[in-house]
Amino acid sequence: MLHSLKAGWRLLHAASHALSGWWTIRFAFPNLSPDERSARVQAWSQRMLQIMGVTLRVQGEPPAHGPALLICNHLSWLDITAIHAARHVRFVSKSDVKQWPVIGTLSTGAGTLYIERERRRDAMRVVHHMTEALRGGDLIGVFPEGTTSDGRGLLPFHANLLQAAISSGAPVIPAALRFADAATGETSQAPRYIDDDSLLASVWNTLRAPPLLAIVRFGEAQPSYSRERRSWAHSLHEDVQQLRRDSH
Repeated sequence: MLHSLKAGWRLLHAASHALSGWWTIRFAFPNLSPDERSARVQAWSQRMLQIMGVTLRVQGEPPAHGPALLICNHLSWLDITAIHAARHVRFVSKSDVKQWPVIGTLSTGAGTLYIERERRRDAMRVVHHMTEALRGGDLIGVFPEGTTSDGRGLLPFHANLLQAAISSGAPVIPAALRFADAATGETSQAPRYIDDDSLLASVWNTLRAPPLLAIVRFGEAQPSYSRERRSWAHSLHEDVQQLRRDSH
């Protein structure tokens, strides 16, 4: 009962914080510089993690600036907030997120690039926009698995979006994300969001869980010069696996 009451309070607090973020994007962002917007997104994400009972632990060095393409494993609806709390990057996300109430505004305000995954040709359009953004000095983030996994292993990496790094000459930075019980350090399944899991159930499980850690481990930047994207995707898969193991 106590866990449920505490979770209910956290949920109300998180909803209020989401609405404050919506207000900031709608009314304050038009008057802010890109760097100021980035700082606001990072600060908002750090506060949201605190409200959710999640402590951020950053390992390695987050990228100080772009251009760079960040790739990371994908576990949960909470992933982007955790990574933004460590370093704001412009993520590539499925197009239907744009239509979600409040969340769509938050996502768009954070600079998200949208992709229609059911249309194979849309990947070419997104790669073009990613390439332009990287050439402009942006930090772009992608989940090359294409969907969430249970965290026990990695799904194969899709290579298509790596073309943006190769075409723009931007480096790729591998990263790994893990959610853990703060008391024991053991991997937690509370925030997982896979298969038949509902978003509401996943949020509620996270809110009811004991205090959690969001561990974001950054690897070293890898140059894109003379890379072949499929073989690079395979080696990056191994790199992210190793970063996951090292985060324990």
